[in-house]
Amino acid sequence: MQKQDYINRRNLLREQVGHGIILLPGNNNVPMNYPSNTLPFRQDSNFLYFVGIDLPGLICMIDCENGTEVLFGNEPTTIDVIWSGNHASMYALAAPFGIEATSPLADLAKTIDAAVNKGRKIHYLPPYPSDRKIMLASLLNRSIEQIILGTSPELIKSVVSQRLYKSDDEVAEIEEALNITREIHVDAIKMSLPGIYEYEIVSRIFSTAKRNNIGFAYPVICTIHGEILHNETHLNKLKKGQLLLIDAGVESIMHYASDITRTAPVGGRFSSKQKEIYEIVLSTQVKTIENIRPGVPFFDMHFAAARNIAEGLKNIGLMKGNIFEAIQSGAHALFFPHGLGHAIGLDVHDMEDLGEDYVGHEINSEEGRKLGNVSIRFGRKLEPGFVVTVEPGIYFIPALIYLWQKEKKFEEYINYKKLEDYIDFGGIRIEDNILVTQTGSRILGPKIPKSVKEIEALF
Repeated sequence: MQKQDYINRRNLLREQVGHGIILLPGNNNVPMNYPSNTLPFRQDSNFLYFVGIDLPGLICMIDCENGTEVLFGNEPTTIDVIWSGNHASMYALAAPFGIEATSPLADLAKTIDAAVNKGRKIHYLPPYPSDRKIMLASLLNRSIEQIILGTSPELIKSVVSQRLYKSDDEVAEIEEALNITREIHVDAIKMSLPGIYEYEIVSRIFSTAKRNNIGFAYPVICTIHGEILHNETHLNKLKKGQLLLIDAGVESIMHYASDITRTAPVGGRFSSKQKEIYEIVLSTQVKTIENIRPGVPFFDMHFAAARNIAEGLKNIGLMKGNIFEAIQSGAHALFFPHGLGHAIGLDVHDMEDLGEDYVGHEINSEEGRKLGNVSIRFGRKLEPGFVVTVEPGIYFIPALIYLWQKEKKFEEYINYKKLEDYIDFGGIRIEDNILVTQTGSRILGPKIPKSVKEIEALF
C-alpha cells in the first residue's frame, strides 16, 4: 500500500461519516503477567487499514468538518531508548502515511472535551480490548456500559463499505500469506504418521512461520479430534486409521490473513469409510466454488452446500427421508453445525469486531439463529472484490449425537442406528480462500493438495 492509499481511505471515511469527530485508537501492549512482560503485539486492524502504523500507544483523530487529522502519541523517552533502542519521532511515524499533525496523548482529553462541549458527535467503533473501553469511558465521561452501547453506526457502515472490497494490493498480500500456508500444510500432511504427536507437527508449523518472519492469523488447530471445531490442544499421539485435521493460516508482513484447512489420513491412506465422507465434503466444496459469482447470496450457497452434504449422507445411509424438509428443519446441523465461510482480510474473520449484522448480512433474520445457521458469519450477496472462505465439513460429535438420539430429535431424517459405527470417526473440513471476480471466482494462492489422490501422494 502507498501513502496515497491511506489518505484516500481516510478522506472517504470522513466524507461518508460527514459530521463530528472520528476516533481510531490503535492497540496497546498487553501484559502477559506483569506490565513490562508483554504478549506479542498485534495492531488493531482498522487502525492498520486507515493509518498504517504498526506500533502501540497511538490514536488517530479525524475532524469530519474541517478535515484535520492528528496522530496522538508520546515521543520516545530516554528510558525507551535504553530498553528498546532508538525510536522514530511522532512526526516521522505519521508523515509516511499522510498525517501532518501530531500531539501528545495527554492533549487528546482536552481536544475531545472541547468538541463535546460544543455538542459535536464523537464517532468510535465497537471497542473490544478492555483498556480501550476504559479509555473511551474516561474521555467521554461515560460508563463502560454506555460506551459499549454508544458506538457509531455511521462509522461502522463506512468502515465495512471500504474494507469488504479488496484492492489488487490487498489480494496480493493475502496470496503472499498463502504461499507460506501451503508449505505449512504440505509439511503437516507429510508428518501425519503413526507415533507422531500433534505438538511435533505444530512445532514444524511454528518453525516455518518463524523462518519466514511472520505470525499466525489465529491459533493453530492440529488435531485427531476434528469433530471439536476449534480444538487448540495438541497432546495426542497419532495412530493409524485416524484422521488429522489441520486448520492453520499465517499473516503477511502487512497482517493480511490466510485461512486453510486440510484433513489427512494418519499413515497416508484413507479407509473406505473415510473416503466416502471425504468425497462428500470435497464435492460440496468444489461445487460451491464453481458456483461463486457476483449477485449470488452467500446465504443461499450455505444451504446449497448443506443440501449437498445431506444428500451425500443419505446415499450412504446416515440420513433419510425428504432432504429438502430435513434441511428446512435443521437436521443437517448434526453433521454440519457451522456456516459455509466468512469474509477474510486483515482479520481472519474480517471485521468480526464490528458486528456480524453489519459485515455479513444485509437483513436480520431469526433463521440465522438456529443451530446450523448460528455461525453463518457471511450471508450477503457476493460482489467483485469480496474475499471469502469456503469451508464445508462433516463432523461426528458424540455428545451431540447422544443428546439428539436421547431426545429422538429428527428421527425421520437421521439413521441413529448406523451412526453408532461413526462415533469415533472425528471430523473432516476442507477450506480455501476465494476472490469474487467480475465473472466468477478465483481460488487464491498456490494449489494446495486436497483430492484423495493428491493427499495420499504426499506420503
